[in-house]
Amino acid sequence: MEHKNVSSRSTMEKALRLNLDDKKYGTIVEIGAGQEVARNFFLAGAAAGTIAKTMSAYDMKFSDAIYGVQSDGRYVSKARLAAMMEQELALVLERVKEARSKTSRYFAYAATVAAKSFNRDNECHAWCGIRVQLYPGAEPSTIKVHVRMRDDNAEAQQQALGILGVNLIYAAYYYFEDPKMMIASLSDSIKPGRIEIDSIEFEGPYFDDLDNRAINLQLIRAWKTRAIMFNADGSVGVPAEMMYKKNLLTIRGSFRPVTNLNVDMIEQGKKAFFEQEGVDESNTLTIAEISLNDLRGHDTQVPEEDLVQRIHCLNLLGYNVMISDYTRYFSLRAYFRQYTKRQIGIVVGMINVKQIFDEDSYVGVKGGILEGFGKLFPDNTRMYIYPELNNEGNIKLFTDVKVPEHLRFLYRHLLENGFLHGIDSSDNDLFKIYSREILKQLKVGRGEWEHYVPEAVAEAIIENGYFGYKRPRR
Repeated sequence: MEHKNVSSRSTMEKALRLNLDDKKYGTIVEIGAGQEVARNFFLAGAAAGTIAKTMSAYDMKFSDAIYGVQSDGRYVSKARLAAMMEQELALVLERVKEARSKTSRYFAYAATVAAKSFNRDNECHAWCGIRVQLYPGAEPSTIKVHVRMRDDNAEAQQQALGILGVNLIYAAYYYFEDPKMMIASLSDSIKPGRIEIDSIEFEGPYFDDLDNRAINLQLIRAWKTRAIMFNADGSVGVPAEMMYKKNLLTIRGSFRPVTNLNVDMIEQGKKAFFEQEGVDESNTLTIAEISLNDLRGHDTQVPEEDLVQRIHCLNLLGYNVMISDYTRYFSLRAYFRQYTKRQIGIVVGMINVKQIFDEDSYVGVKGGILEGFGKLFPDNTRMYIYPELNNEGNIKLFTDVKVPEHLRFLYRHLLENGFLHGIDSSDNDLFKIYSREILKQLKVGRGEWEHYVPEAVAEAIIENGYFGYKRPRR
């Protein structure tokens, strides 16, 4: 993954600047990966000016005694991180607030980590965060970050998290007025590919006006991750937690706006997907995926506000949403396969089938179209193909797709081995719905377009003025 340092300051320079500022004071608590953040401050010198206390509590009983037992029962979790930060900042304020300058701004940095275990192939990830007063005497604000570690040994993972921690504390104090700059700086001095930041959450009075959905999109554009996810309730999700031991059904689209045709594709896809043994609503995650890229892999530069509108409309219908910078379906499938070994279903239209048989789509792939298909359909992965109308107004099925002559045996192979499945349309009138026509009508105001989108989506568009909807003058 591409990486750019946004700051000219090294880790030691950042730590020293904080140490020499006697107005910034707090605690650093790290569980599960050494005390690398604190160590960086001590190595920089003058750490007594910044650090009131450092601590690790590796034994679970000690940790529970200090921070309580969270409802999810997990130790590397957002809930445990929140408990650590809240308690540690409260202790700092209780014990030193009256003894220090009234201009002090206090913080508590915390990290709870599952690093590489000896002789185990465990998931390596961490929740890191800071609870901080951004002004003297202010109510604290909080920043929480979920990190996946890519190094293959615990020592390297600890070292990377040590740098990340310094970057986060530094950014909280010096970049808090520019969250995009804060995100961009989090991987300063960390080589590409060592960490992935797939979720960030800002809370508290200073960040009240910040939309966490919009700012998480910056994680992709700042090259911290390839994809971010949102739960059906609109909250920012952690991919590993959402997809853990789940069957996955996904549909890619622009969803601008989501239409009745889109919904029918999803629901018909679910119906077919659930025909597999052991696959049902309870163990399946349905994901509406939006790629930031065009067919050639270039970022289309869609404004964050526009994407948030799409996310909101999809959430209103109960769908989980994923935003990615993946162009090819086989890359999307590989991303999913990191998190689950169960069934993967991809719902597509006929036009998408034609695209995946377009050899120009595989420019830069060493093995061309054969490598692409080998990566798309190696195990437990199927495509569910929605029909279309031909020029005569008749239903055209997936078995009728015309592919180049020299690829027809490849197409036949996929059909006969069950990699491609056809799904039905519930209503042929849905084929008359075109998003581009709806967008044109929105500029006029209310009208026929309201019949082509789900009722909840129409209400959201009208109430909030989404997608260029023209509101009536009052």
